Amino acid sequence: MAVVETGFDLVIFDCDGVLINSEEIASHVCADAVAELGLIMTPYDYASRYAGMPVAEAWRRVEADSGRPLPEGFREKVDTEIHRRFDIELAAIDGMAEVLRASSYPRCVASSTRLSLLQKNLAKTGLIQFFERGVFSVSQVKRGKPAPDVFLFAASQMGADPARCVVIEDSVAGVTAGRRAGMDVIGFMGGGHSSPAIKASLEQAGARRIAANAAMLKPLLA
Repeated sequence: MAVVETGFDLVIFDCDGVLINSEEIASHVCADAVAELGLIMTPYDYASRYAGMPVAEAWRRVEADSGRPLPEGFREKVDTEIHRRFDIELAAIDGMAEVLRASSYPRCVASSTRLSLLQKNLAKTGLIQFFERGVFSVSQVKRGKPAPDVFLFAASQMGADPARCVVIEDSVAGVTAGRRAGMDVIGFMGGGHSSPAIKASLEQAGARRIAANAAMLKPLLA
């Protein structure tokens, strides 16, 4: 298998923003919502600052950045709108199904999304079939990204040495988590929430290579 020939035994994919377009949808909804708190930012800005970490931590940072607590019912209102749009717009990232279908290397998913929703979203987008052996969530570990817990848990469950794993991540928090786990990391910019400016941030966080789209992943792993 190609990935083993390059020194890796396991490829660990983040989900939101790497496999499916959920990060793009959520970033648009959240950027509109935080404007009510006085935080004026584009969806790209929102994704760059808050993507990749557990939802509760992202909202804590929003509160700190805005200097005020979230209004009563704010999170529930945002969650309702995100899931309404998921029902309509959720899809696999362009080209990702083709990359996975053509590949035979060992792989799993390790995401900041709670496990039940993660499985639901992968099923809805048709990608769950590629990850029958491993779908893992921060809800199964003590700490979320940028802590390395979910990646170390995934490697352990898959029987892989962390030093022989490569992580595919679209966020600074995720890249940081992968590097803290002692893994190689490829920064992914193929989601609609990624702006050109994120490339430098992913590299600074420790991504050794950058894939601008799904098609670039295959040669990077070959």
